Amino acid sequence: ETFKTLYNVFKEHNDNCRKLIGTDYADITVRRYDNCLKYLMELVKRDYKVDDILLREVNGELVRNFDLYLKTEKHCAQNTVIRYMKCFKKVINLAIANEWITKNPFAGIKFHEVEVNKQFLSQAEINKIWQKEFKIERLELVRDVFIFCVYTGLAFIDVYNLRSEHISEDSNGNLWIVKAREKTNNLCNIPLLNIPKQILEKYKDNPYCLDKGVMLPVPCNQKMNSYLKEIADLCGIRKNLTTHTARHSFASVIALANNVSLPNVSKMLGHSSTRMTQHYAKVLDQSILKDMQNVENLLLL
Repeated sequence: ETFKTLYNVFKEHNDNCRKLIGTDYADITVRRYDNCLKYLMELVKRDYKVDDILLREVNGELVRNFDLYLKTEKHCAQNTVIRYMKCFKKVINLAIANEWITKNPFAGIKFHEVEVNKQFLSQAEINKIWQKEFKIERLELVRDVFIFCVYTGLAFIDVYNLRSEHISEDSNGNLWIVKAREKTNNLCNIPLLNIPKQILEKYKDNPYCLDKGVMLPVPCNQKMNSYLKEIADLCGIRKNLTTHTARHSFASVIALANNVSLPNVSKMLGHSSTRMTQHYAKVLDQSILKDMQNVENLLLL
């Protein structure tokens, strides 16, 4: 134990997590641990001129330098830095629990996430994208996948892996998406509205869908986000469109703005609690206006 090194302990942790993808971990979480180790070793090589260091040599100075390195060299945003620091801290806590090190290098070091104002589309902007005619096939496909997510609240990885077994019909003939989220394994129950039904119908005979057994021919996330910027430009929308913008738009504009209760929105998004859903829930101007108009009507009585 005296000669355990930072790289070997971190690598063993990551390898064990990788074995649990699909049960305890999502693929994206393990990739974050891998990136954290990669960046940490880059810093060690730069500052210590070695490829690895002993665990007992990890101290508060290295922790603070890693925080600075992520911000200045890797240009990570504050909340991204915190996610990497939590990965680092988890491995250090593992080492402390196994008594491989005695001093906690994170002692006295605290991290604070900043509140990020996530963008979402207005109903008018959603309609503009849906009604726009695209002459380029790839843009039409990306638009359809994006709008499908706007009206279902599915995250990118969930629409990417959407299969026929995730679509069920109730006793009244209503179609539902019933699917465990890839990220958390929490179950989503989402009624299919008319627009997402149209999109599924459009791609039911698509060769890619038939070959892969999926409901939609979804491009990779990187291509989706790249093409969404083109779509925003063509539609005259000055917002940074990403696949996750659709999820926020579903929660705020499609659901909450139309008086769907927070617990029901939480259930459709596959959240463990409504506290998580509140990060997606934005108070819309028309909602404020409606409430204050009700106040005015009461005052006139």
